[in-house]
Parts: sequence; C-alpha cells; structure tokens
Amino acid sequence: MALTPPLEHLSFQTLFNALAEAILLVDESGCIIMANTALHRMLGYEEGSINGRFINALIPVFNPTQHLIDTASPNGKSKPYKITALSQDGRELYTSAHIQRLATDDKPLLLITLDRRSHAEELLRLTQERFDLAKRAGGLGVYDRDLTSNQLFWDDRSRELWGLDADEEITYDKFEDCIHPDDRPSRSKDLRHALDPRNNGEYHTEFRIKRKNDGAECWIASSGKISFIAGKPVRLAGFMRDITEHKLIESQSHKRRDETEALLKQQIAIQTASAIAHEINQPLTAISAYSEVALHSMNSNNTNSDSLRRALEGCVVQAQRAGDSLHELLNFLRQNEMAAEPTDINRLVKTCIDIAKRDGYGGFNPELDLEKGIPSVMCNPLQIQKVILNLVRNAIEAIRSTDITAKISIKASTHSAKNMAQITVQDNGPGFDQDAARHIFEPFFTTKPNGIGMGLAISRSLVESNGGNLWLEQNTGTGATIHFTLPFVR
Repeated sequence: MALTPPLEHLSFQTLFNALAEAILLVDESGCIIMANTALHRMLGYEEGSINGRFINALIPVFNPTQHLIDTASPNGKSKPYKITALSQDGRELYTSAHIQRLATDDKPLLLITLDRRSHAEELLRLTQERFDLAKRAGGLGVYDRDLTSNQLFWDDRSRELWGLDADEEITYDKFEDCIHPDDRPSRSKDLRHALDPRNNGEYHTEFRIKRKNDGAECWIASSGKISFIAGKPVRLAGFMRDITEHKLIESQSHKRRDETEALLKQQIAIQTASAIAHEINQPLTAISAYSEVALHSMNSNNTNSDSLRRALEGCVVQAQRAGDSLHELLNFLRQNEMAAEPTDINRLVKTCIDIAKRDGYGGFNPELDLEKGIPSVMCNPLQIQKVILNLVRNAIEAIRSTDITAKISIKASTHSAKNMAQITVQDNGPGFDQDAARHIFEPFFTTKPNGIGMGLAISRSLVESNGGNLWLEQNTGTGATIHFTLPFVR
C-alpha cells in the first residue's frame, strides 16, 4: 500500500528553499519578506541574513511601486529586464530579473526571480570583449589545432599574419611550408618539448615565415598550451604575433653593442700596448746605448776590457729592469681577478646557451652532450662563461658567413687520462686552414673582417689561469673543434 507523504507538514519556506532559481519575495515598500537558499548562495550571504532588508541594498535601481503598476496586467508578470545585483562583498553581478505580482488579502507582493544563467552569459560576453580588446591591442592571432586529426582553426588575424585569404583552407602542410627551412628544426624541438606531459604542455617558440601573398619574410612568436587526455596530447590552443620589428630593433641593437664592444677591446689593447711601451722604452734605450759602447770598444784596436764589461753589465741590468716592469704591470692588471669556486659545468654550459640566444645569437641548433653526474670543477664561473660564450659566438659568426644552417655541438665529459673535465665546442662552419690554425691563438691575429684578434688569445689565457688548457683540433672536414679542460674539485 503506497504511503501518502505528510504534505501538511511541509512549510512554504521549505518549498521556497527547494527551488533552484534565486527568488526574493518583496512587499510594496521594498522590504524583503523572504529569500530562498539559492539567492543567498548566489549573492554570498549567510542563510536568512537577507530577510528584513530593503531590496535596494541588493538591487540599487529598483522601484517597487513602478513594478506593482507594470505587473498589474491580468497575468501579473512583467517582461524580463537586465539588472545589476550586488553581492555581499560588493561585486556586481549582471543578470536579468523576472518580476511577478502576487495578490493577497492584505497587500500585493512582488516575486522576483534572478536568472543565474544570464549572469554567466553576461560574464562570458564581457570576458570575450576584453579578450578581443587585448587581441587587437597586442596584434594577436588565435589558433586551435586538433592533434588527433591535425585540423587547424585560425582566426582572421592569424590568416592576415601568414598572408592567407579569409576563406582559404589552412592545412598543417601549408603551415609548415611557410616556415623558414632553417627554423623548422628548432620549432619542432620546442613542440616536442611541449608534447611531453612531464613539461606541463607549455609551448613557446619563435621562427621566420614567408608570407603566402607577398613573399615577405616575417618573424612570428607563438605561445600555447597542450591539452592531454590519459597522458596523450589531443589539442594545442594558443596565440601568435608578428615580432619582425622587434627582431630588427634587437638585431640593430646587438650590432651597435658588438661594434662598441669591439671598439672598447681595441682601446684596451691600445692602452695596454702603450703602457707596456712606456714601461720598457727607457730600459730598451739604455740597452741600445750600452750595446753601441760595447760594439765601438770591440771594433777599436785598443779594446778596454773594463769598459766592455761595464757596457755588458749595463745591458743585463736594463734587461732585468724591463722584465721587472712587465711583471709589475701584469700583476697590476691581474689584481682584480676573482677567486675560483666549485662549479657545475653542465649548468654553466646551459646558462651560456640561454645568454647567447638572448643576446641575439638565436637561429642556431645547439646540440648538448653533457655527461650526467660529472663532478664539479674548480674555476671562476664568470671567466669560464666568457670563454664558452666567445667560442659559441665565434662559431655562429663563422657559420653565418656561409649559406648553411648553424649547428653547434657542446660536449662536457671526463678526460680520464688527465682526470679533468673536458669541454668541446664544435661547429659545421668553414673551419680554419693550416696557416690560420698555426696562428689562431696569437694576439691580434684574426680571420674576421672587423675582428681585433684578441678573443681566442684571451680565452686561452683565462682557461690557463683556471688550471686548464685550451687547444684547436684541426678537422679533416668542415667546421672547427676547440677543446679546453678544467680541474675537478679536489
């Protein structure tokens, strides 16, 4: 036998709170008689705390008298209209209200229903407006790629960046065909990094493209986020922007900086040479004078042994004076050298690659072969950083004089015979011929049009001052290979 629920025990408040819509019951003066649980939650109030307040505390623009007139029609309803409600913490909630007149024996009441869906739709609309404004301000193009089917969605700005018509079909093959061949490996590497679930799906890359409509070369920066399902990448959504002007300014800035740096090095070399010349000029002059006396004495028929001895002794003294002056000058130049410290050579190599890319030496493919668990080396990290950066920059500049894609390999390993760390920088550039290889470490010898020939000489000196050696391996094929060693921490 079915049991009849005890309806007589159900209160109006219980039924009121059971409704999913946010509802208010207001009298003709605007005083809130009752508000259900959904409305308390929507506006962030504690249960029952709204009852007894005036409606204008929640909905500032509200006229109960006018709404009683508007809802005096036979059906007792007014059309929905947009309002702004205030939450307990003062936030504005954009929603719509449905108002219904309830006739009672004592006085009419208004039943107000707030549409939470319209609030969400309004928030979505405002968010979309702000997003569109940000897109226009930043010149951003939005894209979405289905990684399972390789289908692409591009907005109008993305198509404009690539020189595509608004109705032209975009495929992944068309996308890759527009990318500069030299930049495809690095972009693919960045994408593989993002596709690995261990890297949180973050995708950032920069590459050149050839616009389809006019053939112009442009730089594109792209960032996005990979979505995964069960550990498998399924979607890539992100944005792209044109950074051609930024790259041009960056290139010009680096060119000016390199010119300034070269000029500074040249001035340092000039001042150093002037200081050396000043310190040894007087001893050399004295040696020349004593030598003339000795020669004159030897050429004469009556050679005076005492005079000859004094002349030769003077030469010795002045030569020693010249040597002492040079040692004092070198000690002065070295007095600001920084102390050595235990250094993770693998981390230092990675830092140098990041610096080289930030300094405008991007567009090359660094291949790192770093021995895992290699012991720390004892060196001055700033000095060795200068050495690695100089070798990398030399390699990049040499390769850029050709038409090939720059590939640079940096290897860090243990030199078992010497029990030291060995770092190798190898490139695929033109390398050195036999004559250049014999003089490459000599000061002021250079193969660059604008070089001063001090980079490799200074690099060798820095490595040697840190207890290692630096040398060139003459390759049988193309490219140059330079090694240097550093002592492990004892």
